Amino acid sequence: MSELKKLLPGALLCFSAVAIAQNDIKNEDFNPVNTGVTTLGITPDARGSGMGNLGAATDPDVNSQFWNPSKYAFAYSKGGVAVSYTPWLRKIVNDIFLADLTGYWRIGDIQAVSASFRYFSLGEVTSESDNVTGEPLQTINPYEFAIDAGYSRKLSEKFSAGVVFRYILSDLSFDNTLSGESNTAASAFSFDASCYYVTYPMIGRNECQFAWGIDISNIGSKVSYDHGTTYAFLPANLRIGTQFMFPVADFNTLSVGLDLNKLLVPTKPRQKDYDMDTIEGQTEYEEATEKWENMSSITAIFKSFSDAPGGFSEELKEINVSVGAEYAYNQQFFARLGYNYENAMKGGRSYFTFGAGFSLNVVQLDASYMLATAQSSPLDQTLRLTLSFDMEGLGDLFGKRRR
Repeated sequence: MSELKKLLPGALLCFSAVAIAQNDIKNEDFNPVNTGVTTLGITPDARGSGMGNLGAATDPDVNSQFWNPSKYAFAYSKGGVAVSYTPWLRKIVNDIFLADLTGYWRIGDIQAVSASFRYFSLGEVTSESDNVTGEPLQTINPYEFAIDAGYSRKLSEKFSAGVVFRYILSDLSFDNTLSGESNTAASAFSFDASCYYVTYPMIGRNECQFAWGIDISNIGSKVSYDHGTTYAFLPANLRIGTQFMFPVADFNTLSVGLDLNKLLVPTKPRQKDYDMDTIEGQTEYEEATEKWENMSSITAIFKSFSDAPGGFSEELKEINVSVGAEYAYNQQFFARLGYNYENAMKGGRSYFTFGAGFSLNVVQLDASYMLATAQSSPLDQTLRLTLSFDMEGLGDLFGKRRR
């Protein structure tokens, strides 16, 4: 089997591949949810990743497009742009990365438009070698990207809603000259729907902030990499989060948050749940697998809440938990930490995160660092960087210079 054919399935299930490295692959209970275009679930920005990968209800910022776009309607600035960069799996390779460009603009006081472009490069991959010369027969540069646009609007003084429409392309195409097999690029359309609520309760003499948010992302068509023979689900996801922020001293605030994530994708049937020693059991397994493969994306969303063979306790294992905190001094210096938990049987991607941010007038630089709980995890020591610009501040700055 060529190196290329080994890589492509791993690219499609890149998160699961990471998880397998942390678990016994022979363990029959290991049963992660598999999807196509898994890179859509990778956190692009340093602020959210620094708090354990949460952001459904955090203060609005430029990168709310990924977490909860309805927050843009409550953004403090008129507009902003951010660029993020993440070297991915850098403990193994040095040419895989995620780049993200995001921006928004408020229209009046109650609505906003936003857009983002994310590009994930799988680096350079060499296919099988010629049996005579030893030279590679093919070199490709597989990649995935998504481009989207969103709209958010306040529906009251404390509540907003938003929607995002997205186009996705996953180009892992190749031609195996030895076997005659080939792979094609996959494309899909999807949308997100979200809402956000914020209020400012008084506790003692201090005005605090409490918020919650819900974001349902990547609801859309399925993708195929083999000319339509088989299809994979997009990583549709339900994110529910809450945050509480309170002052600890003059110019000092502390925020604590919690996010719960669940993939809205049914788990593929396992042989261990059927009596494979009998014809009846084999038939039931084949029928269940065929039903799973042919299931529509919308049906899959509802099925994902009741498909676990172990019942409700098994469904709880599919919930990914993120907890985090952010300390801010005068909105100029930020320190962050967090923890992300995923059940070992569903992937085991658990890790601690740390982050910091510095804001100078109209520019802010954020960085985050990940420490996986398993030393063998390829995600260990992942670094993210985000550079943000306040467009309203830039406009005022240039306006003053002209005068």
